[in-house]
Amino acid sequence: MKQALPQSCDLLVIGSGAGGLAAAVTAAALGLDVVVIEKESQFGGTTAWSGGWMWLPRNPLAQAAGIEEDEETIRTYLRHELGADYDEAFVTTLLEQGPRMVAFFQRETAVDFIDGNLIPDFHGKSPGAGSGGRSLCAKPFDGRELGARLKNLRPPLDEVAPFGMNIASGTDLRHFLNATRKLPSFFHVLRRLARHFADRARHGRGQHLVNGNALAARLLKSADDLGVILQSSTAAIELLRDGEQIAGAIVEAGGRRQAIRASRGVVLATGGFPHDTARKAELFPHAPTGREHWSAAPGSNTGDGIRLGESVGGHLETDLPNAGAWAPVSLVPKPDGKTGHFPHLIERAKPGAIMVRRDGRRFCNEADSYHDVMQALFAATPSGEPAECWLVCDHGFLRRYGLGRVRPRPFPIGAWLSNGYLKRGRTAEALAEACGINAAGFAATLAAYNRDAAQGLDPAFGRGDTPYNRVQGDPEHQPNPCVAPIGPAPLYAVKIVAGSLGTFAGLRTDASARVLGPGDAPIPGLYAVGNDMSSMMAGRYPAGGITLGPAMTFGYVAAHHASGVPLANNRS
Repeated sequence: MKQALPQSCDLLVIGSGAGGLAAAVTAAALGLDVVVIEKESQFGGTTAWSGGWMWLPRNPLAQAAGIEEDEETIRTYLRHELGADYDEAFVTTLLEQGPRMVAFFQRETAVDFIDGNLIPDFHGKSPGAGSGGRSLCAKPFDGRELGARLKNLRPPLDEVAPFGMNIASGTDLRHFLNATRKLPSFFHVLRRLARHFADRARHGRGQHLVNGNALAARLLKSADDLGVILQSSTAAIELLRDGEQIAGAIVEAGGRRQAIRASRGVVLATGGFPHDTARKAELFPHAPTGREHWSAAPGSNTGDGIRLGESVGGHLETDLPNAGAWAPVSLVPKPDGKTGHFPHLIERAKPGAIMVRRDGRRFCNEADSYHDVMQALFAATPSGEPAECWLVCDHGFLRRYGLGRVRPRPFPIGAWLSNGYLKRGRTAEALAEACGINAAGFAATLAAYNRDAAQGLDPAFGRGDTPYNRVQGDPEHQPNPCVAPIGPAPLYAVKIVAGSLGTFAGLRTDASARVLGPGDAPIPGLYAVGNDMSSMMAGRYPAGGITLGPAMTFGYVAAHHASGVPLANNRS
């Protein structure tokens, strides 16, 4: 669906993740002529690979379910989590405009949502923490509705999508984990697989889209419906100015450059800098050369938008406590010689797995959030050592839940043992030797952990002590859904390295998503959203969805500012 690039438009959006597409779709719905360019051959950015969850307290779906939260309770949680970096203007914008954004998209576009009313915030012991009702995800989407555009949508991340099929969190995932144990789950999985393979034979890929892939698809469908020009394989090279006003960009496609004038400005939405080696060396303490970090975000996220913003006077926030949204990652050997990056988001919290460093000792509550686990690993790693550990389990756990890229029963494990991704030991000592772990320390750790785990306890780190821990665990395992003894042997392990889902450090903006220049004055006509915008959470991670929720909201806000339509006009 290639279209000729116009020489002018009202609003130019650079990047096609949730933030950029939310801005584009909103602006088009408000009457602007919009062009979206994407340097990759497919649209969707990191969003298309993500879980798709958005943290949006007091959203319409929660309210429809009777969940009425006092706004001050939410502010209390954010004040506690963000400390001195709590920004009243950004928080107010998210809490006021987030629910309006949801209603706007439901009313005006093909974007629709499912609730996350049972999903708690990460830090359940913090004042104001929510036990549910603050999250949304995109409603599953039939890819056939995209028509020919479907081939332009980035497919799900191969490492987490068996046969290219994304699995939705919640009920869908539970059925897949129970497929060899419960007849209803077996038939659910059989139906899903039958449809998926039929779709692949007929259309070349699955059509039942879920998670972030569904969100990207719904945004693309909305963009097409509203006449947005979507141009892939097109990179922004330079921003254009008309006096102080940002007035478009020089873009390059197929080796040819041209100018696109944008009378209402430019939105930067290129996904941050998780694969910018120089920037990582500057801002990631655990990656002194920039190469000691393996992000699960698309490799094309190399900081283009940030550099464009800096070229006209924008400033990168460099003083956040965490420049990245950290996540434990394992390096997956591929048949073509490449290496995949598997983000360990789920199995760590299941009962019967622990993480140990090379000294053989645990260092964290493995059921905590991916970001918290990595912060604990960084803190436990002596200076000069790489931030690495091993995720360890027994045979029963491996076949029940899987371990990283090694999927649960009935998938075979032999290839993963052969290529070295999965380590196995017939005894604890043998596994320690295979992994380079201190055997005595590992044996002592296993003995102490198993002694307490037999009672469903983890006095060392408190696995299962928070609602988030328990939701991530196995509700069928009691008394603690996150704790079970490990053994008997054989034991297995996968090596974990420092990774991320994206970056938090971005261009400094105001609460209208306008990029700030010298003296913190807005640069006229320049906006940043998604991970090109410095996170309003200021390097903290209080809940799942704190990237996509603000990305969608501030994309919506930026579009209103660029169009000149007051946000108050869209109160719901």
